[in-house]
Amino acid sequence: QVRLVESGGGLVQAGGSLRLSCTASRLPYAMAWFRQTPGRDREFVAAISGSGSTTNYADSAKGRFTLSRDNTKNSVYLQMNNLKLEDTAVYFCAANMGLPGQLESQYIYWGQGTQVTVSS
Repeated sequence: QVRLVESGGGLVQAGGSLRLSCTASRLPYAMAWFRQTPGRDREFVAAISGSGSTTNYADSAKGRFTLSRDNTKNSVYLQMNNLKLEDTAVYFCAANMGLPGQLESQYIYWGQGTQVTVSS
């Protein structure tokens, strides 16, 4: 069992930045961020391999978001820059024992989520 704890969400103005953190009770695993808005399916944002050598981004995140990890701290970090209104969502950290894929079904461990709200 792996426990994931997210932090760093909050309210930010459009164009601003936030850094989300996710700490796992055990490493290494491929880890990812997904997000969800009411009435919609969970959406892939970014993923990183266990070593940190491979990253995978949704088109909506490319050029604005950067995912990194520090295995000495069992943590991954999602730096989100130039935030847009449409980035408003609950962001979920996820982990698996395989590759950093884009499918929700590939991940078996999930955090509780952290709210990100982007205002105009």
